[in-house]
This record gives sequence, C-alpha cells and structure tokens, in this order.
Amino acid sequence: MSEKDYRCGFVAVVGRPNVGKSTLMNAMIGQKISIVTPKPQTTRHRISGVLTRPDCQIIFVDTPGMHDNVKKAMNRMMNKAAVNALADADLVLFTTEVFRFTDEDREALEKVKQAGIPAIAVLNKMDEVHPREKMLPLIAEMSARHSFADVVPISAKKGTNLDELLKLIPAYMPESPPLYPEEMITDRSETFRIAEVIREKLTLYLKQELPYGLSVQIEKYEKQPTGIEVHAVIWVERTGQKGIVVGKGGSMLKQAGRSARLALKKQLGVPVHLELWVKVKDNWADSEQDLARLGYD
Repeated sequence: MSEKDYRCGFVAVVGRPNVGKSTLMNAMIGQKISIVTPKPQTTRHRISGVLTRPDCQIIFVDTPGMHDNVKKAMNRMMNKAAVNALADADLVLFTTEVFRFTDEDREALEKVKQAGIPAIAVLNKMDEVHPREKMLPLIAEMSARHSFADVVPISAKKGTNLDELLKLIPAYMPESPPLYPEEMITDRSETFRIAEVIREKLTLYLKQELPYGLSVQIEKYEKQPTGIEVHAVIWVERTGQKGIVVGKGGSMLKQAGRSARLALKKQLGVPVHLELWVKVKDNWADSEQDLARLGYD
C-alpha cells in the first residue's frame, strides 16, 4: 500500500457517564488503556488509544462522560475535555446504553450535533436485549434522533459486533501517514497509567464512600534491577476522608494497595514495590491551580 492510500485520524468516544466508553476503547485497542469501574465519572482525562493496522491508524480518544453536575472546577474541566475532543475528531462514536436515553444523553448528543462531524451511534449492552428482534425498534429510535452515519448495537464488555463497528471507521479517516509509531498504544505516560490503576483500585474498594474526592499523584518512579519502585500520594479533600481511605488499622489502604500492585505487575511485566501515603489538600477538586498541579488538563 502506498503512503497516499494510507488513512489516519481521530475518533472521539463520547457520551454521558457510565455508558461503557472506556470499555469500548479498551476492547477496540485490545489492551487496557483506560481504567474501568462501575462508578460514573471514573474517566477524568482525555486519553488516546492507538490502533495501527496495515491500511490505517485509528486514534481513539476516550473522554470523560458529559454530565450535568458542574459545581466544581474538576467537573467543568471534564466536560470541557470531552467537548474539545469533538473539535479535534474526524469521527464521533456517540455511545449510549441500549435501553436508556436520559437527559444527559440528550445534552451530549446536542454537543455532537454542534460539532458538525460524522457520527456513528453505538448502542452498548446489546447482550441485555432478548430476543434480538427487540433491537430493531431501538435502532430506529436512535436513527430518528440525528442523521447518524450509522447505528451499531454492540456489547463492549463481551466484544459483540465490535468487528462490524471497526469495519466502518476507516472510511471516515483522512488520507494521511501514521501519526504515531507502530508500537505505540497510547499517548499517556507510564506514570499516568500507574496513577490511574491505583485510583481504579481505590474507587473499587471504597465503593460509595469516597469515589470522587480523591486523586493520585506519583512522587517517585524508579526502575531497579528487581523491578519498579513507585511512591504515590493519594490526595483527599477533607481530613475526615483520610481515615476512610486508610481504614481501620490501615486495612483499606493495604487492600487497595495490594490489588493495585498486582495489577501493575501484570501490566508492566515486572515486580512492583508500591508505597502509598494519604494527604489532605482542602477542596482540591474546586481549585484550577490544584487541578493543574495534579495533572488535570
């Protein structure tokens, strides 16, 4: 294939929180790039996953869920990151749950319409539809909401119909040589991904108690002959939250830390020595300066 025939472009994966955007991007790339939890607003950053094929390079951009609660600076930044991804995209995968279309879905779709670029509607969790004939009116309902280039039902979790979705994408990519090296799978650094894995495990272990009031910052990352040494600070907004994260006798922090260490060992392929500290930074999620210092876009 000549360089002239090669295609390369950006695909923004957008929608309201907790519809499976990160699971979809991970499935498309074939590796875990974005962390995944059952909690809304798990994704806080714009994260790219790169799929390189013989005929094209597709850069999927996972985005924070577009949401109504914009009381804090972090929420406003998350919404802005999603909208900015639309501005840079060649194609949008507007992702929704197959059985639910909420006010936040409608608002997210309005942003897609305003962007004025081709969009494919992705109806996630099709594995929950029985019998399959029930999909037809759901596809028709979505088709009526916007002039989508296509409407594709999928199950991101089970991988159902992802090949069909992937076949549609290259046609919307412009002719261009690849923008990233063939071996590159994300634009995010290893330290960023380590911090995200730690935050993922904390979110899962803390359940409903403290899912959004914490952030993770890597203070030390050092490769050694025996593996990798990582020191990380877990920032919370109030003194009372510190005790929740640490747990009785340090139990919560130990459990989440062990889970993160095992996940990182699997991801990095080497043993990981992980040290965690919990510190308080008052109301960091509503301070643009603190957010910038903590690595938020």
